[in-house]
Amino acid sequence: MREASFVKQNKEKWLVFEKALHNNVKINPDDLASYYIQLTNDLAYAQTYYADSKTLLYLNSLASEAHQKIYITKRESKNKIISFWKYEFPLFFKAYHKTLLYAFLIFMSAVLIGVVSTLNDASFVRLILGDGYVNMTIENIENGEPMAVYKSGSQMGTFLGITINNIRVAIFAFAAGVIFSVGTIYILFSNGIMLGAFITFFYNYGILEKTSTIWLHGTIEISVIVIAGCAGLVMGNSFLFPKTYSRRIAFMKGAKDGLKIVVSTIPFFIIAGFIEGFITRFGEQMHPALAYSIIFASLTLIIFYYIIYPITLNKKTALNL
Repeated sequence: MREASFVKQNKEKWLVFEKALHNNVKINPDDLASYYIQLTNDLAYAQTYYADSKTLLYLNSLASEAHQKIYITKRESKNKIISFWKYEFPLFFKAYHKTLLYAFLIFMSAVLIGVVSTLNDASFVRLILGDGYVNMTIENIENGEPMAVYKSGSQMGTFLGITINNIRVAIFAFAAGVIFSVGTIYILFSNGIMLGAFITFFYNYGILEKTSTIWLHGTIEISVIVIAGCAGLVMGNSFLFPKTYSRRIAFMKGAKDGLKIVVSTIPFFIIAGFIEGFITRFGEQMHPALAYSIIFASLTLIIFYYIIYPITLNKKTALNL
C-alpha cells in the first residue's frame, strides 16, 4: 500500500486517539489501552514499509505518549491476565463476529447432515462413531444406564484428561486454518456430523431426554470448539483475503488474532472439564430443573462473553472517546 493511502485510511483514527491523549477528559485506562493496541499494529506496519518517513516518526511519537499515559498514570496495577479476558480480548473480538457466525453455520449444517443421515440409515452412526462405541452404548442402554460411560474413571482424572484433550482439539482446529481455512472447515464439519449422529442415535432409541446429561458439559464444550473454529477461519481467511495488507502481513495479523481467540477459550474448557469430571456423572440422578439450569447458565455465559459483552464494551469505549 502506498504511504499516502495508508495515511488516508488511518488518519481519522489517529487524530481521535491523539485528541483523547491531549484533552483533559477522564478516560478509562483499559479503554485507552485497546486503542493503543491498534496504534502499535499501525506502527509495526509503518516500520516495515515506510522506514524513515514522517508517518513513522508521528506514529512513534504518538505510541510513546500513549505508553506514558497508560502505564505511568494508571492509578492501580492491573493483572495482565485478567485484563486480557476482561478488556483486550472482548474489544478486538467484536470485529470477528461475522467469522464466528460462519463457523457456527458450517457446524450446524454438519449437525443437520448427521441428523438426517442417521434417521435414514441406522448404520451411519457406526460409520461415524465406530462399532466399539456404539456397541458399548447399546449395552449401557439395555442395562438401563445409557450414560454409564460418564461414571467411569476418577473425578479428578476425568477433569484433567477431558480438559487437556479439549484444549488440544481447539489448538488443532485453529492450526488447521493454515491450510487456507480448509482444515478448520473439515474439523468443524466432522465434529458437527458426529454430534448430529450421536444425538439422533439416542432419539432412535427413544431416550433423547437422557442427552440432557451430556449437555451439562457439552453446552460449553461444543460452543467453544465452534469458537476455536472461528480462530482457524480468522487465520486462514487472512491469507485468502488480505484486504489492503500484503499477504504476509495479513497472515501474521490473522495468526496473532486467531491465537488470541484460542487462548480466550481455555477458561471455558476448564469449566467444561470440571463439569464433566465432577457433575455429569450425577446427571441421571439430577432433578431436571437443576440440569437445565446448568445448561441454560452455560449457554448464557458463552453468549454473553463472546457476543453481548464485546458489543457493549465497544460501544462504551466509543462513548468514552
